[in-house]
Amino acid sequence: MKRYDVAIIGGGAAGLFAAANLCEAGLSVILFEPNRFLGRKLRITGKGRCNLTNNCSAEEVLKNIPRNPKFLYAAMNKFPPERIMSWFEQRGVPLKTERGRRVFPKSDRAEDVAEAMIKICKSKGAEIVRGRADKIETEGGRAVGVFCGGKFYEAKNVVLASGGKSYPKTGSDGGGYALAEALGHTVTDLQPSLVPINIEERFCERLSGLSLKNITLSLYDSERPKKPLYSELGELCFTDTGIGGPLALTASCLIEGRKIACKAYRLYIDFKPGLSYEQLDSRILRDISSSPSAPLDELLRGLLPKPAAELFADILGLSGSAPSSNLKKQDRAALVSLLKRFEMTPLSLGSFDEAIITRGGVSVKEIFPSSMESKLVKGLYFAGEIIDCDGFTGGYNLTIAFSTTFCAAEDIINKNDKDVEKWD
Repeated sequence: MKRYDVAIIGGGAAGLFAAANLCEAGLSVILFEPNRFLGRKLRITGKGRCNLTNNCSAEEVLKNIPRNPKFLYAAMNKFPPERIMSWFEQRGVPLKTERGRRVFPKSDRAEDVAEAMIKICKSKGAEIVRGRADKIETEGGRAVGVFCGGKFYEAKNVVLASGGKSYPKTGSDGGGYALAEALGHTVTDLQPSLVPINIEERFCERLSGLSLKNITLSLYDSERPKKPLYSELGELCFTDTGIGGPLALTASCLIEGRKIACKAYRLYIDFKPGLSYEQLDSRILRDISSSPSAPLDELLRGLLPKPAAELFADILGLSGSAPSSNLKKQDRAALVSLLKRFEMTPLSLGSFDEAIITRGGVSVKEIFPSSMESKLVKGLYFAGEIIDCDGFTGGYNLTIAFSTTFCAAEDIINKNDKDVEKWD
């Protein structure tokens, strides 16, 4: 029976990156992936363009990781975004940085990112098994191989990089969590994240399809009502049942399922973040003075997209056909307040089918942060989304995947070199 240096469970971003790095170091690798295509989820990320990292410092990455950022300190400093970018560019994937420091391949093809890693694996002789790993075998507290399809594959090390539960149609069905739990590892509560937010108020159906730019979305927790959990300028869109888009997805990272069920959160849109209440009131007064006979709906359309303008008129109980000059002081104050603090009640989060990533995973308390090796089972490593760490939008989650994988690969390579020296 052949004995591999490393068995990798999962052929996504983390699994492929592990295989590519280990193969380049001359180690024998076998990778288990049930999907027909390797990197299936990676190929559709960033709407098929692949936002593979963020062109910022390691410190800035950690600021964009809401859970367990301290655990990732070593990984981010060992393999920060600049090294991720260099790694791919040196292997034939030219990159570019766009708004928000988001990094994409110049080709705008996620396929190129996946294929760069697959090419290395194929050229270096990595073996691919098209099947789902059933069990990680251990002896004397050490991982010794993987069972797949009733067959045992012996390996000196095992990397569990099977992803989370988001986008299950791509193969991320959460199966890796069961493999970890079978070895005594704790899996924290799992929740969809970077996901649309369903809103209680019925107006979302009226606004469905409306996209907003340069607005501010703020999230508040009733337990700490004075300071927002999140407040950011950017874009969002309305769906039939709530809100989506970058701002909503990021806000979803900070919402706990238990608390949202109790309606503990409030969301507010500031449609005019560049203007104070007083400045906005003055602008409305100027608009009225310049065209006093113009209908109110024309005034509102100067402030808002048409669907929102019509909704605002209904909420305020005003006739859109009435002259703008009829707008009373208290009505004007109510309009300004609505524009600056449009309230929504989060009702629930979207499902795992809609989620970009999974919140939760294998407890970081049971993983060595500098190597990603299990504290419970020697020779067992974790990489990517299966770990209880997740980030906001902007390339931070793939950064986590690549950095944690690098730590695991580096540790395996270093230990292999020592084993070789020992037997020379």
